[in-house]
Amino acid sequence: MEDADTDSYISGLNILSEYFLSGFGTDTIIGLIILIILIFFSGLVSGSETAFFSLSPADIESLKLRSGKKDKAILSLLSKPKKLLATILISNNFINVSIVILSTYIVANLFNVGANDILIFLIQVVVVTSVLLIFGEIIPKIMANKEPVAVANLMVYNLKFLIWLFKPLSELLVSSTSVIDKRFGRKSHNISMSDLSDAIEITSDRSVTDEEKLILKGIATFGEKEASEIMVSRVNVTAIDKSMSLEDVKETVLKSGFSRIPVFDETLDNIMGVLYIKDLLPYANNSSLAWINLIRKPVFFVPENKRINDLLQEFRQKKIHLAIVVDEYGGTSGIITLEDIIEEIVGEISDEFDVEPLQFKYDKLSENRFVFEAKTPIVDFCKILQLDDEKFDEVKGESDSLGGLILELQGKIPKQGSIIDFENMRFEVIDADIRKINRIKIEIIDKEIEKDTDL
Repeated sequence: MEDADTDSYISGLNILSEYFLSGFGTDTIIGLIILIILIFFSGLVSGSETAFFSLSPADIESLKLRSGKKDKAILSLLSKPKKLLATILISNNFINVSIVILSTYIVANLFNVGANDILIFLIQVVVVTSVLLIFGEIIPKIMANKEPVAVANLMVYNLKFLIWLFKPLSELLVSSTSVIDKRFGRKSHNISMSDLSDAIEITSDRSVTDEEKLILKGIATFGEKEASEIMVSRVNVTAIDKSMSLEDVKETVLKSGFSRIPVFDETLDNIMGVLYIKDLLPYANNSSLAWINLIRKPVFFVPENKRINDLLQEFRQKKIHLAIVVDEYGGTSGIITLEDIIEEIVGEISDEFDVEPLQFKYDKLSENRFVFEAKTPIVDFCKILQLDDEKFDEVKGESDSLGGLILELQGKIPKQGSIIDFENMRFEVIDADIRKINRIKIEIIDKEIEKDTDL
């Protein structure tokens, strides 16, 4: 038995020697060494592509400031990006083709070609491709992406040599792509503000904080917004009737905390000026003061569709902070301030008079029944009830508040006690007057239960 086992073992070694060791000569060893060197060069070239084309504006600015020999060389290469990319691609292709040819030669030497066609094919396709992909592409590019400046410094002179070496081929490649560009033309890419805002939102740059993202998104969408979108609506405007006494005026000022308050004659549609509180302060104790003489004129009126970026420029030119927003008939829609516009960029600005956080009352009566104030923003309403933000998009029209949504659904100001059904929701107006809705009760109706009840 032992002799038989020994014979089997020797036989196995002979088979292994026949198929593998017989081809493991000096040529094969040299070929393997060259193959490893080529894979290393492939990794360097691939990494340099990622490094050079992932340098941030801050990195480039830093290179300009340092202005060393390598820094200048890197900037010189980046000044001709098409030529640089063409050289990198040509170099990588030459190296990869050489790797494939050399690996075929080595595998053919190592194995008995006639008996191992399938094995040779698998090694060439699977093993060589995997090694080239992992060590010649993925790992180098990951490392270069982490340290682009260091890799660019490492490869800058090597790339300058390759540009010289492959100059005729790279120039031919760049020229041919230029001809194709001219022949077919370039499509213009109109990026919408919404796309830009989404791009900012998904950025993975850790150096950008959430606050900075908010500011960038505000800048991206700034030019699209109109005065009517950010104004303080008419029903929430604090204003002073010109017939009010000085004591009533001071009480209104103290309650509001505002530094500028519109003054009207009988109705808000007839704004006659703006009272600056700093003008009133020196005469606060003068009971005989005719405060109406302190109001500033003329009033700055703007239409509802005024772009806020244009309005900001006008605020700066006129050196004012408040404008009255009017509708197409000249009626007062609301007011807009410089602070409202700035908040669209930097976010909410709170001072000692602001209520923190923004308050709108709601009561939870049960798991599916709630009472909300009509002024509750639709966005916040959806968040509280965990509804899809787009649930009311097709029916809300231009309204932003829950009360406005009810007006759109009803088509008129509903009476107290009115019930409006929408999908699986029931809205009941529990507090309203002839001018507006104040409070609404909402009930989430389970459709399955409703069907069972009907049966």
